[in-house]
Amino acid sequence: MAGGRLNKQVATRWLPWLAAASLAACTQAPLQPPAPEDLPRAPEAATGLAAAAAPQRWQQGAVASANPAASEAGAAMLRQGGNAMDAAVAVQLVLALVEPQSSGLGGGAFLLHWDGAALQAWDGRETAPAAVTESLFLDAAGQPMPFDAAVTGGRSVGTPGAVRMLEAAHRQHGHLPWATLFEPAIALAEQGFTVGPRLAGLLRSADAEALRRDPQAAAYFFRSAGAAEPLAAGDRVRNPAFAAVLRRLAAEGSAALHQGPIAADIVRRVRQYPGNPGVLSEPDLAAYQPRQREPMCTLWRHRYRVCGFPPPSSGHIAVMQMLGMLDALPAPPAPLQGGVPSAGFLHRYTEVARLAFADRARYVADPDFVAPPAGRWSSLLDEPYLAQRASLVDDRRSLGTATAGEPSVAVKASQWAPQQDQPEHGTSHISIVDRQGHAVSMTTTVEAAFGSRVMSDGGTGLAGGFLLNNELTDFAFMPRDAQGKPVANRVQPGKRPRSSMGPAMVFDTQAPAQKQLTMVMGSPGGSAIIHYNAKTLLGTLAWGLSPQATLDLPNFANDNGATRLETGRFPVATIEALRARGQRVIEQDLTSGSQVLQRVDGGWLGGADRRREGVVVGE
Repeated sequence: MAGGRLNKQVATRWLPWLAAASLAACTQAPLQPPAPEDLPRAPEAATGLAAAAAPQRWQQGAVASANPAASEAGAAMLRQGGNAMDAAVAVQLVLALVEPQSSGLGGGAFLLHWDGAALQAWDGRETAPAAVTESLFLDAAGQPMPFDAAVTGGRSVGTPGAVRMLEAAHRQHGHLPWATLFEPAIALAEQGFTVGPRLAGLLRSADAEALRRDPQAAAYFFRSAGAAEPLAAGDRVRNPAFAAVLRRLAAEGSAALHQGPIAADIVRRVRQYPGNPGVLSEPDLAAYQPRQREPMCTLWRHRYRVCGFPPPSSGHIAVMQMLGMLDALPAPPAPLQGGVPSAGFLHRYTEVARLAFADRARYVADPDFVAPPAGRWSSLLDEPYLAQRASLVDDRRSLGTATAGEPSVAVKASQWAPQQDQPEHGTSHISIVDRQGHAVSMTTTVEAAFGSRVMSDGGTGLAGGFLLNNELTDFAFMPRDAQGKPVANRVQPGKRPRSSMGPAMVFDTQAPAQKQLTMVMGSPGGSAIIHYNAKTLLGTLAWGLSPQATLDLPNFANDNGATRLETGRFPVATIEALRARGQRVIEQDLTSGSQVLQRVDGGWLGGADRRREGVVVGE
């Protein structure tokens, strides 16, 4: 890709792939179906989903993502001699095109990388602009803005970090040239990709209505700027602005996004958004730097070393608090009944979830701004502390709303006010293992569906482009409580908002050293990511199900409020048994998008969440 241009030779090389990827995106069929394996599966009647293919096994590595074209792009990098990091970049770039509602150039990401010897955590989370104040989301009366009003427009846009983080990680670990990784996404953007059912469905949802207020977005996502009809599944769409921006990034690196005409266009659209402008500046973009952080690793069940992302992510801490409290309780009830989680299990799970989310609301925030309890985040995972918290669980009656614990007498809970509950959305997840056994687990986001609903063409003047994040709405809208105590996750200049994203890897301490990496996993879903990841760990490593059977189980969640159960997936008797214990139960769509690779004898099993368009592609 000389000079960042897609020449005819490259285009010709990718045309067969384009046809296959577009077909797969429309039909949701895996491009390379492997031979079936005989492993445990949830009963078909209990899944509420179409019948799944047998569990898939891959010998030479695999790529799991939320879209067939993206998974195939990553697998193509592996076939060309690339590694997991190369594949991750290619997957993200294609996702930014075909799944723009979830992630992209205008967003951020957390990435775990395993090189066979060391685990690294790369933080590409967005940051608050230098000009923000903690009253960013307060109205003239000092009250929180309505969430949807805060999301739409420039006010919610943070400094994007995904591309710069991927560049830094690739510089250390990538094998293929940086520009090569852009070829699949550029080819799709120029030649056209097929709109999948999920994007088409979301374009008909309330979340997409605000796209009509942005002329650039309206002209791209709707058949014409003023038309009522959005793009439909099966439509073929080209994105020339996106292709032009990718050429610049391929040739010049992330600097092309963070300074120059692309940065200027981003800032102009943020600061000039009618009625709800933001304060992002070109110096904010130029100054952005990713962080390398120390992964958090926790021993679970005396065997599995579960590694995840530290704050500003709350994901690992919350998941391991819940699993630790469950293990501290006596005589666990049967987890599954009739192929779905039992009432006894669900009551215990949702009670420990209340306790974990109470701690999350009090303590977890950007570690560059907020000190952890007792000087270490792992104090929230100490066994005596979790045992004390678990003792609050009553199998007969719900706690209701839990309060935060105090893991250390040195740091009282009263130092911070708890953050009020507010929505969290979005994201996409990528799990990759290459033939050397190196791996990437990355969760990537623009936050809400379609982010801030602001689209940049990168200053190209062409149709299409990329969406900007609304990540600042992950900060607390109310920065202080009625007594003036600050919320740990309040808005501050340069701060990264707390996240639920939880890319994870699991290591089996009883396996030979070269085979200790046993699982690469993660999910999108806002705060429910925490519950989806907990379900993955329990289903595969505690209950003995295959990755796909685990993902097919119905979803469940509690964020220290109502217990949420996936609509139509649980028996009435289960719901009534929970209500009899004092639980407030609601049924709703819980659209996880988990991507899981698990080591088994002879290779890797793949699981891709069928609630979205995920597939696993490998060799």
